[in-house]
Amino acid sequence: QLQLVESGGGLVRPGGSLRLSCTASASMLDWHAVGWFRQAPGKAREVVSCINQSGDIPNYADSVKGRFRISRDSAMNMVYLQMDNLKPEDTAVYYCAADGRPNNRVLGICPDDMEHWGKGTLVTVSS
Repeated sequence: QLQLVESGGGLVRPGGSLRLSCTASASMLDWHAVGWFRQAPGKAREVVSCINQSGDIPNYADSVKGRFRISRDSAMNMVYLQMDNLKPEDTAVYYCAADGRPNNRVLGICPDDMEHWGKGTLVTVSS
């Protein structure tokens, strides 16, 4: 079982930036697609961004395109989500998830039933 741990959440003012990090318990993250999901209070969980195993196919939800950037560092076994120009509607618990199924990890597909999940980190955007 791959264990994922998120970090980097916190309180930030509108227009500010945060960088979320996701690390895994084993050096197997290279063999997984990794996605960032979020769940705001009273709302369903949604995928924010997803990246394939080789790091050359990133995908973004329309609501974050141009503001968020996903990247991975294989040497450090880390995946990052750089969030710029944050808005109050970005407030949510952010989850890192990984999936090793071949089609998903090669193409950078992050479905709702990802195989492995972290426990989440809270991002609050407020003045």
